[in-house]
Amino acid sequence: MRGVPPVVSPRPLLALCAVLLLAVSCRWGEQDDAGSGRPPGAPTGVTAQAGSATSVHVMWNAVAAADAEVGRYEVYRSTTKVKDVPGSAHMVDVTGLEPAASHVFTVRARDTDGRLGPPSRQVRATTPPAAAADGSPPTRPERSRGRVLGSRTVQLSWSAAKDGRDVVSYDIHQGGTKIHSVGGNQTSAVVTGLRPGTRYVFAVRARDAAGHLSPPGAAVRLTTAGDAAAGAGTAPTGFRATTEWSDGAHQLVLTWVPPRVDGAVTEYEVHLDGRNATSLVYGGEPPRDRVTYRCYLGRDAGVTHRVRIRAKLPDGTWGGFSAERAVTTGAGG
Repeated sequence: MRGVPPVVSPRPLLALCAVLLLAVSCRWGEQDDAGSGRPPGAPTGVTAQAGSATSVHVMWNAVAAADAEVGRYEVYRSTTKVKDVPGSAHMVDVTGLEPAASHVFTVRARDTDGRLGPPSRQVRATTPPAAAADGSPPTRPERSRGRVLGSRTVQLSWSAAKDGRDVVSYDIHQGGTKIHSVGGNQTSAVVTGLRPGTRYVFAVRARDAAGHLSPPGAAVRLTTAGDAAAGAGTAPTGFRATTEWSDGAHQLVLTWVPPRVDGAVTEYEVHLDGRNATSLVYGGEPPRDRVTYRCYLGRDAGVTHRVRIRAKLPDGTWGGFSAERAVTTGAGG
C-alpha cells in the first residue's frame, strides 16, 4: 500500500481525510517531492488469467517511479523470474507452464537507474488440463464491433466462438500484433494506452486449451478522438455527493461506480472547488462495483462545495472526470 503523509491546509476544509481500507493522501496543490534515491513502488491491480493449458496472461497497472522512469517490469512465477517486460508495457503472456496446475505470479518494477521496487501482491491462475486430442481450432468470433471511448481508449465486443471443448481466452490483435487477452467467458474488452486522433485496426481470435487459434474475426476500424475529448467514456459513473454530520463535524460522502476497463482501478483523484484535494490509493483488492468514500469538511454549516472525481486507468493515464456535484454542509445532500 502506498500513500503520502497528509499536508494540512491552514483552511479548515479537508483538514482530515479518512477512508476505510485505503491509503489516502490529503493535500492542496501538487504532491510533495518524492525524495531522492527511492525505488519504484509495487505494481497494483495485478491480475492473471489462463490463456491456454500452458500459458497465463499477466496484467498490472503502470507504475510511476519516484526518481527515474520505469525501465522494465520483472514478472516472477513463485520466486523465479520468468519475464522481463519493457517499462512502456503492462501485460505479458507467460508460456511453457504445466497444464492443470496452479501458478502464482508477482510483478516488480525496476527504474532506469537500476533500482528494483518491492513485489506486488501475489495473484494465482490455474491452467486447464491439456487437450492433446483436440485437433481443431475454435470458430472465429462473429459480430466484431467497437466504439471509441475517448482519445486513448476503445471498447471491442464480439459474439462467443465455439470449440470442441472450451474457449479458454480471446486474443486482441492490433495490426498483426497481439496486444491483450481476456478470459474465454468474456465477449468484450477495453483497450487503453492508445494515441489521440489515430486510426487503428483490431481483430479478435479465440484460443482453446490446446493453444489452437481461431481465424480472426472481422476487422474493427476505429479512430481515437483528439486530445480535446481525452478521457471521454472512462469517467466514473453513478456519481453522488451528500453531506452528513458525524463525530462532531460535517463529512463529505461520495459514491460512484468505477469505470469499466480491463484491469483494476486502484487510484482516484477527488477535485473539490476546482482543485485537486485528495488522492485515494487502494493497496489491496479495489471495489469492482460501487465505491463509497467519506472525507472531513469542517464544522461550519451552510458552506457549499463543488466536487468531481476521476480514475487512473491501468495504463497509467487519467480517465475522464465524473459529472460535477454541488453539496452544502448541513443540507444532507
